[in-house]
Amino acid sequence: MKNIFKHTIVCACLAIMTMSSCNYLDVADNFEEAFKYDSIFVNKTNLERYVWNIASLFPDEGYKFDKLGSFATDEAFSIMISDYASLDFVQGNITPTNLRSFDIWNSMYIIVRKVNTVFANIDKATDLTGREKNELMGYLYFMRAYAYYRLIMYYGPIVILGDDVMETNETEDYYDRPRATFDESVDYVCSELERSAELMPDVVTPSYFGRPSAGSALGLSARLRLIQASPLWNGGSAARRTYGTWKRSTDGVNYVSQTYDERKWAEAAAVCKRIIDMNIFALHTVKKMPDTAPLPDNVPQHSFPLGAGDIDPFRSYSDMFTGESPFARNPEYLWAQRSSGLVNYSRHAFPYELYNGYATVSVPQKVIDAYRMADGRTIENSSDEYPYLTDGIWNNGTDLTFSGYTLKGNVHKMYVNRELRFYASIGFSGALWPMLSTSNLSKRNIQFWYNLNGNAGKNSNRNLPYNVNTTGYSLRKFVHPEDSWGAPGQGEGYENSRRLEKAYPIIRYAEILLAYVEALNNLTSTHTIQDYPLSRNIDEMRYYFNMIRFRAGLPGLTDAELASQETMQSLIERERMVELLHENARFWDVRRWGKYEITEREPIQGMDMDADGLAFYNIVPVNQTVARNRVVDKKLILVPIELNEIRKSPSMDQNPGYQY
Repeated sequence: MKNIFKHTIVCACLAIMTMSSCNYLDVADNFEEAFKYDSIFVNKTNLERYVWNIASLFPDEGYKFDKLGSFATDEAFSIMISDYASLDFVQGNITPTNLRSFDIWNSMYIIVRKVNTVFANIDKATDLTGREKNELMGYLYFMRAYAYYRLIMYYGPIVILGDDVMETNETEDYYDRPRATFDESVDYVCSELERSAELMPDVVTPSYFGRPSAGSALGLSARLRLIQASPLWNGGSAARRTYGTWKRSTDGVNYVSQTYDERKWAEAAAVCKRIIDMNIFALHTVKKMPDTAPLPDNVPQHSFPLGAGDIDPFRSYSDMFTGESPFARNPEYLWAQRSSGLVNYSRHAFPYELYNGYATVSVPQKVIDAYRMADGRTIENSSDEYPYLTDGIWNNGTDLTFSGYTLKGNVHKMYVNRELRFYASIGFSGALWPMLSTSNLSKRNIQFWYNLNGNAGKNSNRNLPYNVNTTGYSLRKFVHPEDSWGAPGQGEGYENSRRLEKAYPIIRYAEILLAYVEALNNLTSTHTIQDYPLSRNIDEMRYYFNMIRFRAGLPGLTDAELASQETMQSLIERERMVELLHENARFWDVRRWGKYEITEREPIQGMDMDADGLAFYNIVPVNQTVARNRVVDKKLILVPIELNEIRKSPSMDQNPGYQY
């Protein structure tokens, strides 16, 4: 039995055993499991079963509603505030006494303690060979580091335990430990990830898909190093403005460095370059097919990665999210996992009443406007050949089909001539949804219309008026053409429809390439890290950034763009917004860039959901209580620590802005 007692139950039981204190560092297993510790370490079979049970305590990353991420920033919106903790967060309703699903402090330290217990006893399993032990140790180091990583992402500075196994029945002073600074936290976790990378295999076979590898560990390290180097955490005005007065109460040390250190960018670049030089990972591509969309004249026709002449950009991007490509062999995944949560997430893109979806994943207009035109220009600077028009219906009388995708001839002009990632990711009004797995032929190949009287609009749903798209855009990124949730009358089993299995990409190679370019872009001199001489190398930046662009069927960077550090930073930020849409990057990006408050003050906009016909295509602020009540407060950069933990550990400080 692997049940973990709730905190209050543990405290009550231990009190009976004359325990004098109880907090997150005093995490005992339940009594039955405690009695089995001796049997856990008698042989490698029991030990391995116990270790992989620890891994099962981590959550499904593909289930997004109760996590920080898309709905807690500017790339998703819904009015389902009571159901989604992330929406509660942006309302300012998450407090030290009302954390909902964000209270991961205890659960992650349970994992840390379990790992430390294994480390203290692993030599008892005498039938574990040296190679087997090293590999298992690698996985254990990774699990512990991943638990700390999740704590850093939510809370910032952590309490570092090292290899200590916190004993029970100790006095309160024994458990009272201060938090490390942010830099100390990141440095420690990255060192642990490096250690795990040395021991874990470089490649995970398809039969073990979902397990981390050396690349997974380095990928998490690269992500943390990039965050550490960014303005919010690396001195400068953002760090001073946000955390200038946040000091550790035990010694007065700043939790966040107030001195800029360019070398941190080089540290981030070095980890990224190590991943690149492993020569294991690559961007996912699909070979060019007869129906592949023709490339604009300004996109190089060379073979990928020097151009897009031999690939299908739409399928190359789309197929790795929909389940079409075999995800267990996808070279772009540094770490991915099968995710039932992601399948459920895709259901929220379908209209509620007619198509058994939930209709609650709405994409704001800001995201739509970030996508470029087919030739790489922005919508604000479109060309005569690929114009961005807002004056009515396209209505050319002919559907346009490419890469298995059909763009209907009766859609609004603003949805024509867009880059291929737009069609792979966004469900706009008039987009065709194939839903080919349903046996109800009348429910296949349907255009969803989000205007007031459309089949996915407000008036289509009389029973649950809050289950309706609120911006006129839904997320198609994780939806396969076969995916369907059935139709009314088919029953709750949806036996006449199906959904392809999905894998959630926790870390993709595309993210590493963009991180590498961003880190190089912020260097003004040469730094040598791990034998890598790193500088703002224009050729490196061009090559790796262009790989992302060419895979999407877009032109590469110009010399003028590369010449300007400021321009490049802007391009990188926009590229990350589009490329990593709904992959839980944006929430932390706008914060680490020191742009959280600016970003969140921008109104959430979409189509006019109260209008019909062409009037629907007016861009307006979303007029919902949830949108009006979104709170802009720098305290929302981090989650508060649960109040009882703060009270029981006098040396542990709360995150700024949260009252006790």
